Amino acid sequence: MNKRKTVLVTGATSGVGYATAMRLLADANRYTVYATGRAPDKLWELQNEGAIAIPADITNTAEMESLLEQTGPLDVVIFSAGVGRFEAAHVLSDEEIQSMIDTNFIAPVGLTKRVLPQMLDRREGHLIYIGSQAGKVATPKASVYAATKHALIGYTNALRMEVAPFDINVSVIHPGPIDTPFIDMADKTGSYRTSVGRHLLQVDTVADAVIRIIDKPVREINLPGIMGLTSKLYALTPGLVEKVGRKYFMKK
Repeated sequence: MNKRKTVLVTGATSGVGYATAMRLLADANRYTVYATGRAPDKLWELQNEGAIAIPADITNTAEMESLLEQTGPLDVVIFSAGVGRFEAAHVLSDEEIQSMIDTNFIAPVGLTKRVLPQMLDRREGHLIYIGSQAGKVATPKASVYAATKHALIGYTNALRMEVAPFDINVSVIHPGPIDTPFIDMADKTGSYRTSVGRHLLQVDTVADAVIRIIDKPVREINLPGIMGLTSKLYALTPGLVEKVGRKYFMKK
């Protein structure tokens, strides 16, 4: 019989984070859920469903540490917080660049650093990161966003080897574009949504994958599955993949 697990979900007030937290809360006999984010109304909804909702900006070190003081030891951490801005590299503002770097990479690294000691002491734990196919195969107008997700891949690959002797699992889910408000906030022109069209994933598909990976830890999951082949093709023939892919994101 599986023991009750204490889970922290970052970015729990929107998209994948919210959907995942709700699924965990639906199985209250198995999970104690801590949910954090920056949208008070969504935190209130999660709290009403049984979550321990803690408002926090995890890019702020003091707020991150205060959050962890309130959660205590954790069995599972789901790193779902993320931001994006899809625009040409020279058009991105300094603030937009820094926000993506801080939220998508620096914050997960800092949070990991702080939760690992108690997991290492107990010799158990599971760290689950929401990556992106953009970290494997970049597209135009996603230079900095792709860079943050590429950095996350390098970080988690090394981390996985470091913590393996302590029976700690490190998993990364790499979804393609997801049909969430993230897409509309990242590209206010709507052209990105139009370009990916019918290929958009449903948020429930990603949330379901997170729940599965908690029960059966694996190294990574690519969504949709075909994307795993795309990244392998890119490693073999990057020029071809870039030539074919460019037309979908660089409209004349």
